[in-house]
This record gives sequence, C-alpha cells and structure tokens, in this order.
Amino acid sequence: MARPREFEESAAVESAMHAFWERGYEATSTQDLCEATGLGRSSVYNTFTSKRALFRRTLAHYSARGLAGRRAVLEGPGTAAERIAAMFAGLVDEELTHDRRGCLVVNTLAELGVPEDEVGEALRRDAEQQLALLGECAREGVLDGSLRDGRDPAAVAEFLLSTISGLRVMSRRGASGEAMHAVADLALAAITA
Repeated sequence: MARPREFEESAAVESAMHAFWERGYEATSTQDLCEATGLGRSSVYNTFTSKRALFRRTLAHYSARGLAGRRAVLEGPGTAAERIAAMFAGLVDEELTHDRRGCLVVNTLAELGVPEDEVGEALRRDAEQQLALLGECAREGVLDGSLRDGRDPAAVAEFLLSTISGLRVMSRRGASGEAMHAVADLALAAITA
C-alpha cells in the first residue's frame, strides 16, 4: 500500500529544509533537493512547482516548529524573567550541541533580505509571530515585577528577537558557549528589575 502523498510531502519538506539550512537558498541546487528528499526532479516540480515554492514551504515548516518550541518555554512556569533566561539557555545549548547552522530564518534574512514574494511573506509572518510571543512575555514580566517597569513590551520584544538572532550568528561564526551565555546574561540584565 502506497503512503499518502501528504506524508510524503511532509517528509520531503523536512528533508529539503535541512538541505536549505546547510547550504542556503542560492547554493542548494535542484539536484541537492532530489538527493535530500529522495524524489526525482519531475516529482519535486510536480509536487512543489518550483524550488522557490519548496523553499517557502520549508520556511513555514521551520517557523512553525521553532515557534512551538519557543511558546512552550515562554508560556511555561515561572516569572517572565525566568522564562526568558530559560529561552536563552536553551538556545545556546541547542547551538552548542548541534552543528552550529544557526537559524534558517536568520540565515535567509542575511542571504536574501526580505524579498517581495511568498518567501518574504513567510519571513515577515515569522517575525510577527515571534514578536507577538515575546511581547506578551514582556507584558507579563512588567506585571509580575521581574522585568523593569516602564519598558515598552514591543521594544523589549524587538530587543529579545535581535538578541536571539545575534546569538544564532555568533554560533555560526564559532563563538564559544561562554561568550554566547555572557551575551544572553547581558541581554537579560538590560531588561530585568
């Protein structure tokens, strides 16, 4: 019995995501995608229509997974400051225990900017969702007293997202765990009461 096409697409998107994450959009050839997914060239194009469309799907998949993980930490127990500290610690540990690929979204922003197409829309949507989640945590932090009073939650969210992106770039350039933890500690100190 053949597997459902939806399952095959899901597995292909996951595999393609890793290929794009390792090489970047431009450096990933159609042949690389065929090898990563196990699909033939015609199957890749019949299923996803283009390399760009497949890339957009991988970004959406990566973003959804990343947002779910971040949400689990930022909506978990403890004060907002404790949850933000846990988020930073988890991010640094993840970078140090994996292959230091950084973040697919950050890497894409560095490579492509924010193009005026579906890829750009996926990047904008990721930023909006991340900022909303971080902003809500910042609002809670002002209320629970763990973050400095008078801070604009939207500005804190932008600061946190910039710090997250910076830590991912530090990892890609091979910064030590000690240096990455120090930056996370400085960021936390800047917003905590």
